[in-house]
Amino acid sequence: MAQIREIKKRMVAVKTIQRITKTMQMIATAKFTAALQRSKATRPYTDRIRQLVGEVSSAAGEVENPLLGGARKSGRELVLVVTSDRGLCGAYNGSVLRRAMQEIRARRGEKRDLVIETVGKKASSFFKFQRIDVAERHSFGDKPAFDAVASVAQRYMDDFTAGKIDAVHVVFMRFISAAKQVPDVMQLLPLSLDSEAGAANAANSPASTKGASTVYEFAPSAPALLDELLPKSVKVSLFQALNDAIVSENVMRMVAMKAATDNAGGLGRTLKRNYNRARQAKITTELTEIIAGAAALE
Repeated sequence: MAQIREIKKRMVAVKTIQRITKTMQMIATAKFTAALQRSKATRPYTDRIRQLVGEVSSAAGEVENPLLGGARKSGRELVLVVTSDRGLCGAYNGSVLRRAMQEIRARRGEKRDLVIETVGKKASSFFKFQRIDVAERHSFGDKPAFDAVASVAQRYMDDFTAGKIDAVHVVFMRFISAAKQVPDVMQLLPLSLDSEAGAANAANSPASTKGASTVYEFAPSAPALLDELLPKSVKVSLFQALNDAIVSENVMRMVAMKAATDNAGGLGRTLKRNYNRARQAKITTELTEIIAGAAALE
């Protein structure tokens, strides 16, 4: 009888967990849909800014801008690690943190002095456990405001142009599709005009346009335009990385909660089968005892 009661308690517990995980799956689905819409809305602007920078830099030729870097001065680099504030999102945080540790070890192997900053409580807890100092902890929530992200990017640009840091790298989960998310490292600073020009050339390829060799005249001048466009490119690139990270977090939480719900359903069916077997065995035992007692009285 004790075994039957124990199985019954586990069945109730599993059903409760299944309801909770199902609710969390529905919440994650709603958040994923909203985050994906925000990411898709900002993606064309980000791509167009990068394309425009590539076009202007190609026309300007050799340009000088503090954000393009130069000789190393301080020997310090900054690594920003983007994780979530909450768990229960599968391998999301583990994948990002493993990629971050690979980057940190590689940079330290090159005798670089690193400054670590984090976004999300999971990264802060991880580096605290690893006894790695964190210079600053950021929190932007599920809906990062562009002004807040732009202020952080502006501080990075100010420190970079002042020679306090030589480079800024962002470790985050890049969203490819609902079925694929990849931990990636983005070099935020210094900016590389080669990659921007490559994006512009891809956009201006013969397959997409016939005016790839057109010579443009800029007013104001191309260097003046770059002075305005390069800071915007840094800000929107960081903002897009955070949006990608949030979309990836929610889609991976949605998948993890669906798997947990399915596993709870399977375990519930197994427990119900075990409960029926134990109950049938108990009934059979009682019937056997009654028949044996009646036979003894004859």
